[in-house]
Amino acid sequence: MVDVEPLVILALALGPGVFWAWYFYRRDKFEPEPAALIVKIFLLGVLVTFPVAFIEGLFGLFIASQLVMGVIVAPIVEEYGKFWVVRRFAYRNVEFDEPMDGIVYAASAALGLASLENVLYVFAAYVTSPSLAIGTIIVRAIFSVPGHALFSGVWGYALGRARFMVAEQRKGIVLRGLVLGMVLHGIFNLLLFSADVVAYAMLIFILVLTPGLWILTDRNIRSALGWQRQR
Repeated sequence: MVDVEPLVILALALGPGVFWAWYFYRRDKFEPEPAALIVKIFLLGVLVTFPVAFIEGLFGLFIASQLVMGVIVAPIVEEYGKFWVVRRFAYRNVEFDEPMDGIVYAASAALGLASLENVLYVFAAYVTSPSLAIGTIIVRAIFSVPGHALFSGVWGYALGRARFMVAEQRKGIVLRGLVLGMVLHGIFNLLLFSADVVAYAMLIFILVLTPGLWILTDRNIRSALGWQRQR
């Protein structure tokens, strides 16, 4: 059995969120956002986890199905919570001046929430054994933690585009982006829930959904950077 100190486990649990936040920050090649504002949005993403958990808990009082909670309720509540942070604290900031900024701020808020969520999952595993905690850290660092940024990057890109559209077009594009992010989050959770029952679910998750999310995000980033290059 691996014996690892709780503080080391905490650092390892927080590490993936910080790393992926740095990764998305570095993708903004032309006009990087102020680091202080990125940290602020990240920390607000951590804080919004608490009202999100409270709201999910309220729904849980009336919905017995874990499948419904995980596939429908959680994606809607979590994505809206992250969206609210960006819409309220970054969207109207003077630094939000490029479509790419929507992706960067969305990823920052998402990874704040994902980091606290990761700590909770990892320490729940640590209670069973340090080895299980290490395994949880590795799996979630590859899939679940960046997954939050990928879902939110969809509506972040929409929000970034909307910032520079005429007012009449903004609501529609943002709503479509937010709904798509929620749907992708729900599909992600559904495949994880189904993996123990449907043998092909994990293959679809690993070989189709996860690469597809990265391809979509990379396409959106390229599109956003292309807009900046043409200015």
